[in-house]
Parts: sequence; structure tokens; C-alpha cells
Amino acid sequence: VQLVESGGGSAQTGGSLRLSCAASGDGYSSAVMGWFRQAPGKERQGVASIYRGGGSTYYSDSVRGRFAISLDSAKNTMYLQMNSLKPEDTAMYYCASDSVILPGRELEASQYTYWGQGTQVTVS
Repeated sequence: VQLVESGGGSAQTGGSLRLSCAASGDGYSSAVMGWFRQAPGKERQGVASIYRGGGSTYYSDSVRGRFAISLDSAKNTMYLQMNSLKPEDTAMYYCASDSVILPGRELEASQYTYWGQGTQVTVS
């Protein structure tokens, strides 16, 4: 599985950005997909995740109500719509996928095998 993120950039506080993650390879290895972020000097943090089958979604408390994760199966692309951006949202954002995630651990980076190269989001 190859994952390629795009859509990062700079935004003002209160603004919006949409990230995309294009997946290639077998769909089995991207049955669960997620967005993670990592700020300098901090651990990688789970932001949101989605199950390809059924569409269940999960969000961290810090982004719930502001960010929305979605998946276009026809395009094999996952999105993260980020609204009401805050300076603390500044980070490198990564998409990740795997075939199976232990229930309740959808936002744990250690659960995911496949990762993209990341896209920078800066909010000022």
C-alpha cells in the first residue's frame, strides 16, 4: 500500500484546509485509515480514523466538532476537512492505514502499518 498526502499549507486562525490521502494497492490493507499529526518535540497524535466498511469514524477530543474525516471509495482517497483551525493544530499531518485495528485503539499510531510521507499544516 502506498499513501500520498496532499493539501497542507498555511491558514489563519479560524480558517479551513482540506487534506487528501490517495491510497494505492490492495484495499484489504486500507480497511481502516486514519489521520495523525506530529508537532516538533511531541509524540505522534491520532486525529481521526475511519473504517472503509461501514464508515465508522473516530475523533480525538481536540478536533471533534471541527474536523471531519471522509472516504471516497471510488477514488480510494481519504479526506480530512479541517475547520475553525487553531494555532495548536500546527503539525505535520500523516495518513495511515491497516487491515485490522484492535477495537478501541483506532487512534493509536502503533496500530498502523502503512504511512504516508506527511504534509505540513501551519496555522497562525
